[in-house]
Amino acid sequence: MRRGSQAEGGSEPSGAEVLTAGLAGLKMASLSNSRRVRRLSSLGHVAVVVDQGSGFTKAGFAGEEQPRLVLKSSSLVPSWDRPVLPGAPGCELAGGVARTHPIKHGVVVDWEALEGLWERLLVGGLRVCPDEWPVLVSDSPSAPPAGRERVAELLFEALAVPACHLASTALLALCSVGAFSGLALEAGAGVCHATPVYAGHSWHKATFRLDVAGSTLSRYLRELLVAAGPDHRLQALPHKIITQLKKRCCYVSLDFGGDLCNPARHHPVSFYLGGGCTVCLGSERFCCPEPLFQPGLLGQAEPGLPILAFQALQRVPATLRTRLANTVVLAGGSTLFPGFPERLELELEAQCRRQGCGTLQPCLVAKPGRGTAVWTGGSMVASLRTFQCRWMTRAMYQECGSRLVHEVFH
Repeated sequence: MRRGSQAEGGSEPSGAEVLTAGLAGLKMASLSNSRRVRRLSSLGHVAVVVDQGSGFTKAGFAGEEQPRLVLKSSSLVPSWDRPVLPGAPGCELAGGVARTHPIKHGVVVDWEALEGLWERLLVGGLRVCPDEWPVLVSDSPSAPPAGRERVAELLFEALAVPACHLASTALLALCSVGAFSGLALEAGAGVCHATPVYAGHSWHKATFRLDVAGSTLSRYLRELLVAAGPDHRLQALPHKIITQLKKRCCYVSLDFGGDLCNPARHHPVSFYLGGGCTVCLGSERFCCPEPLFQPGLLGQAEPGLPILAFQALQRVPATLRTRLANTVVLAGGSTLFPGFPERLELELEAQCRRQGCGTLQPCLVAKPGRGTAVWTGGSMVASLRTFQCRWMTRAMYQECGSRLVHEVFH
């Protein structure tokens, strides 16, 4: 397993150098030679990079190592302004307000709320004038093709950006480690994906999805705590506290069955919540993230992430499997549990052996900053000089309309 960046050395190319060479080597779309494509150096700015997720959206400037802003994708709106179904995830809160979630399981479901989110990010957060900055936006493997057109319409019509680019989250995850081919295994707040990428192109027909992700695990942890302790205050704990418990205390077991049966291996910890309330976590620490590997614990019929990763590799031509398996890139906040990379590698290798693919030796790339890998990849790509001819400009949009996104960003 490869951890962190590659070993330092004079002959080792940097991630940016690899990306530069890769972009130069990729075939340009037919539009690249038309008069509609132009460089954007005259704009005076590089680009804004936005990674929009179900739980959090990250935004910042191309060429920087970290996003400037990480905001909740959800927002509060007056309940009379936005009808909310009883019992829906965007349930009505006290004070006549409701929480709306523009993105669910990686798919935009509320475009009005998304527009408000982008305005908060660009104008209120980054303090930029949208009509002066090109914007690169991440695109989920789950997003329907029509969603790309809506994104372009929103950027050009509502925000009046001069240019935009929509990039697959899987490709950007690979770009964050300087790769253009491999398997991206993303686990975020709302959805998980296993997506093969070859020569800079996501293999959507070989992409597998799991709707058990970070938000699901937070709800599951609350259920575990309530079931383990009679304290009624556990049921009323704010979601933010539950999320903190999950991030600080939980880990992935390398032997779930053995750990569960042996109380001596539960390693309990206590977490002070304030107000004289303390919560103790025992087996809940490793039971919480286990549904990523066993969705059946939550009544889900889908297989876990190791099997999804194997299935994704099996969907690509046999001649490419070894090459893609050599770079299995982990991305997203739900891959940050201690023990996650080790367990995934063990089970993925075991799956290969069980299915008669013992010669396939997956090599995991688990960088410490993989929680923001998609944004980092976008920052690296959008800052390259060789990338500047890949924008969809306002002139192109005005001439051809939003349908052009399918050709430009195929």
